[in-house]
Amino acid sequence: MVLSVAVAGATGYAGGEALRILAEHPDFEVTCVAGHSSSGDRFFKHAPHIPSLGDLIVEDTTPDVLNGHDVIVLALPHGASGALAAELDPEAIVIDLGADHRLENKTAWDEYYGGQYYSNWVYGLPELIVGQNSDGTYRYQQAALRSAKRIAGPGCNVTAVTLAIQPGIAEGFIEGDIVADLAVGYSGAGKNLKKTFLLGSEAMGSATAYSVGGTHRHIPEIMQNLAHASGLSASESYRFSVGFTPMLVPMSRGILATVSAALTDKGLDASDEQIRSAWQKAYEKTDFITLLPEDMLPATNSVSGSNSAHVQVAVDRKSRRLYAFAAIDNLNRGTAGQAVESLNIALGKDEQTGLTSIGVAP
Repeated sequence: MVLSVAVAGATGYAGGEALRILAEHPDFEVTCVAGHSSSGDRFFKHAPHIPSLGDLIVEDTTPDVLNGHDVIVLALPHGASGALAAELDPEAIVIDLGADHRLENKTAWDEYYGGQYYSNWVYGLPELIVGQNSDGTYRYQQAALRSAKRIAGPGCNVTAVTLAIQPGIAEGFIEGDIVADLAVGYSGAGKNLKKTFLLGSEAMGSATAYSVGGTHRHIPEIMQNLAHASGLSASESYRFSVGFTPMLVPMSRGILATVSAALTDKGLDASDEQIRSAWQKAYEKTDFITLLPEDMLPATNSVSGSNSAHVQVAVDRKSRRLYAFAAIDNLNRGTAGQAVESLNIALGKDEQTGLTSIGVAP
């Protein structure tokens, strides 16, 4: 059975990437694209790289336009999807690529976002560790996604940091004081024209940090994920602190995360092989997460255009710290790709359907 799909925010980067993937998905048919300033335009004007959807006309982003479809994708700025979602068909599967339904803690929302708080939806990171079973195997978020009707897509930076470091948290090899430095492609800053973000003459040959000093809105979401990886509830995320510095670098898409933390006594007593085995255990049965051989480090061009994440772990005994790395495509694995992966799981399909683990290097 082919399901109809409507995408709001269709002419933005996240919405466009979702449509690029959905256009080739065998079980979905995109029948509606919605926007705001682009309303009334032929979609080809905004996405000539998706010719199969080019004849669709961009419609207004209203409940009446979106309702009547089996699947609704919201690729809207934070604060825009929460109120809209309340008016959508409860029988439709809705996935929000924005922030409105990610956080489980209202206090965290008030501090980092402000405005109306909307209750959290099922979190759309299937490979998130959410505890361990009595036999030591991991439990994953994938189970909660089965048959879900409302799904909150994670932040792209959050995805990279979480996938890089969560096995060390789950096994107790590292302390809860995390430092994460990220190199981020310019599409991660959105499509709004800003001199320091999107003008080529300002961006090419330059790298610049942004949202520094603990102000980035992805920080509480990272803390929430780390709490779950250690088997705690979101209300206990205060046990973790995250020093987070994203840097825009001159590439269109991609994130390279370097995440470190001090080793616990358990981590200091463990061998490098025992520590590495935590990452092997975490990802050996996943379809899209690859622990690289010990002599390789992740690179963004290896995963560009794919739903893959490449991870690596290294131990610095001199500084008594653990370093973990992850490379993802921020628009695919970090946003639209894992949204489709989550939709596949919610609908009982093979999670790989319509997705690729093959990058487009160089």
